[in-house]
Amino acid sequence: MPLRDFFKQNFKRLKLAALPVFQIRGDMSGKTILIAVSAGLIGLLLGWGIGFKMAPTTGLPIRVVADYLHAVLQADRTFYAQHVVERMEAMLIVNATENWREDRTLPLPAQFFKESSRGLQVRGKPFRYRLVSLWPINQENAPESEKERQALEQVINYGEVAEQEIELENKRYYQAIFPDRAVSRACVNCHNAHEQSPKRDFKLNDIMGGLEILIPLE
Repeated sequence: MPLRDFFKQNFKRLKLAALPVFQIRGDMSGKTILIAVSAGLIGLLLGWGIGFKMAPTTGLPIRVVADYLHAVLQADRTFYAQHVVERMEAMLIVNATENWREDRTLPLPAQFFKESSRGLQVRGKPFRYRLVSLWPINQENAPESEKERQALEQVINYGEVAEQEIELENKRYYQAIFPDRAVSRACVNCHNAHEQSPKRDFKLNDIMGGLEILIPLE
């Protein structure tokens, strides 16, 4: 499928997925967040489209595909954390809080990442991604198996990507776990201050966990 046709078919779905995520009434912050979310989802669609077009014809290695996806995901999350959350808080416009829906505030960077993954509406769901941690505040972010825990420990101890093949829901996946570093003060402050946080001595640029990408092998 030509890349142009791919975007024509998926742009409306992309727009509908992005619109309800972070609308904040009455100020410029809502527009800023909407732009960030839209940019992130467009980048993901582009990465998937490139992988879909190139992999069968050029034999693009699956690790390279994972690297491309990670680069887009990390760039979008870092931009949101540093240029939306920190800027809005510095200007005393709006803060980022855990209960952002009820408080009508900004979501924390980890929540932004999770909501963006939920909003990714690509037919067939060709890949999955999530944050995973040995010290999760939200238990949904804990390793799902002992094999995954060992891979995450390797990532945290050595700061390198861990790769392996896993089985999930009776399907085989390529799993890559990238180091997830504290890219903003919002990340560090939340984990160090939260009453349910198992670890409270994070510093900027510390490895807080991993960014897991799953690509189906069949």
